[in-house]
Amino acid sequence: MKLSVCIPYKARLDNLRIALEALAHQTMDSSEFEVVIGAMEYSTDLTELCAEFDGRLDIITVNSSREFHIPLARNLAMRSATGEVVVQMDADTLLPPSALRDLYDRHFAFGQQICVIGQVVGYANNEDGQVETVELRSYGDHLAALEELASAPGWPADPRFQVPHNIPWAFAWTGLIAVPRAAVVARNLYFDETFRGWGVDDLEWGFRVCASGLPITLSPQVYALHLPHTRDALANQRTEERNYERFLAKWPRREVELCRFIGDTRANSAWPEYLDALAAAGGAATLGVAVGTVKGERSARFGVPLDRAGKPLDDGYTTGFDAPENVTVLPLTGLSTPFRTEEFATVWLEESLQRLPEPYRSGVVTEAKRVTRSGA
Repeated sequence: MKLSVCIPYKARLDNLRIALEALAHQTMDSSEFEVVIGAMEYSTDLTELCAEFDGRLDIITVNSSREFHIPLARNLAMRSATGEVVVQMDADTLLPPSALRDLYDRHFAFGQQICVIGQVVGYANNEDGQVETVELRSYGDHLAALEELASAPGWPADPRFQVPHNIPWAFAWTGLIAVPRAAVVARNLYFDETFRGWGVDDLEWGFRVCASGLPITLSPQVYALHLPHTRDALANQRTEERNYERFLAKWPRREVELCRFIGDTRANSAWPEYLDALAAAGGAATLGVAVGTVKGERSARFGVPLDRAGKPLDDGYTTGFDAPENVTVLPLTGLSTPFRTEEFATVWLEESLQRLPEPYRSGVVTEAKRVTRSGA
């Protein structure tokens, strides 16, 4: 078995019908891949839909009655996969007929140990606001629309493929992404089920994929259409913000901070210049955030000069803290931090931060005001 196509699912039957029809039209022989659906419901409608593809697709469903959240659904499917390569996609993703064959032949036929990201084009995420009604067309109509996009000027159309790829994990959206199953098992690359609601769980997973040493590559030749569906954009944005906070608390890293501050696509474009701006402002390789206590109360200093290894250049960063040996330094600029609102009694802003260009300078000031009780 070459591929296991893993799909998280709940209450999106019309989208899934088109996604399965597209999989049934793959030029890769149906004996070479399986479809594993992680279903967060017990549904006769889903069972009947899968039965419609009997003899055309090898479909496995793994069911749970737990509250729906995407990481759990993805893990249910991935733990039941048997293919050489796990392909994570969504129930609202339409693949053109050659997609699976192209993916495997181009990237995995020789046992390559990489993570491959394909384009997902068409329907936007939350930028276009609330979507209360949609019109789904036939499989053929949607396929024709996808092929028209693929032959139009401006291809590749996925915004991730139009900017430099400087932060590998930041483009690991799970609309269409593939990784060797053996690597998933050996490196424990399952999704973190503490992430709830829409967004960021895939980025945190991609962060760990990258940290495990598995290269992440973009493949414009592998692409899919994001089918329209109803969407509560405001609710999605709320859970995305909470999940980014969790991500940054779990992995307090400068690139995570920047992605949270300006978004993953913009962060990839800005990353080299951003690092240059930090070095120019601080007269050091980069800047950090020191955390300790002042008169027994938690306090912080933003703008600590750090060397390339992330170590403070001197002991000046401990000035004013109660116990220098208890001061910790995080590799963050202060644009976005994992600290609670009004967590600190005092926040000092080093002069170097005033030399940062916008929007970073005002971003640090805003964040410092958020986390301090006395004002920064």
